[in-house]
Amino acid sequence: MDHIQFALSTGQSSKTMFEDIRFVHSALPGIGLSDVSIHMETGDLQFESPVFINAMTGGGGSETANLNGMLAKAAKETGLAMAVGSQMAALKDPSERASYEIVRKENPSGFIMGNLGSEASLQQAQEAIEMLEANALQIHLNVIQELTMPEGDRDFKGALERIGLIAESVEVPIIIKETGFGISKETAELLTATQISAIDVSGFGGTNFASIENERRQRKLSYFQDWGVPTAAAIVEAKSAFSKTILASGGIRNAQEMVKAFALGASAAGLAGSFLKTAYLKGEASLIEEIQLLLEDLRMMMTALGAKKLSDLEKCPLIISGELYHYLEVRGLDPKSFARRMKN
Repeated sequence: MDHIQFALSTGQSSKTMFEDIRFVHSALPGIGLSDVSIHMETGDLQFESPVFINAMTGGGGSETANLNGMLAKAAKETGLAMAVGSQMAALKDPSERASYEIVRKENPSGFIMGNLGSEASLQQAQEAIEMLEANALQIHLNVIQELTMPEGDRDFKGALERIGLIAESVEVPIIIKETGFGISKETAELLTATQISAIDVSGFGGTNFASIENERRQRKLSYFQDWGVPTAAAIVEAKSAFSKTILASGGIRNAQEMVKAFALGASAAGLAGSFLKTAYLKGEASLIEEIQLLLEDLRMMMTALGAKKLSDLEKCPLIISGELYHYLEVRGLDPKSFARRMKN
């Protein structure tokens, strides 16, 4: 509950670099709204929608159970996949299982993602999957959060090997997810040696867990609060090295940023902070309405761009400027190439 309250009070930094992207307008898109499909097309993750509710909470007793139940009901109503927060609390204390199991209870046929940290063993991964009858498992990377957390881990050896073992041993897809500090191409290259199915870049610009953990410290580690790869850059970084599914999250607040994420190469977009705020402050009905409007806005923008399906967005020319242009240029990721793309 500390994490939820601090997430709401610290908010999102909005430094995702999506503001440095502008689409080239298509005055003759050649399609109508009824031609647009937003079905996710790629990989082992059979999402109904390209939007999903990303990992937030669990393990905080009845309050987090109620919140997860509300999110699960909204996911069921709108067809969204959903991830829970780290299940390690329930593995250590079985009385906390109910705060996670409520998700499957409220959404019995939905796509549910379990969640554990990279310190988890194969047995713990199997238990987490069983707990939710999970369709996939997120393994999160949270070095900066742990280092900032007063009681956090200080040893990160062996994480890649544990990820590799879990990915080759369990029967559901494994998603590697950062926790708000982004995935670089070097990290993505390391992950190509494993059998994971997807990378969720979870870039800088959303809920900042360094800021949250600093609220829980006497001596703040302020140098971590501006640390990480911004979300827009992280999508391009990961896409350049990893050929499977890329998921976008980290400060995504609206359909325009989702469309930009898809145009950069992401297959789906996860929202957490903005959904948390709506669910916590306004309730289930408002959250369902917000999701429905997001999906409507996504279809409208795809129509304007002449994109019948999500993958068509990767052919739409866009102009990258400002800090994102500089970032990609010095990283050797050719920002000019995005402006020269041509639709068939």
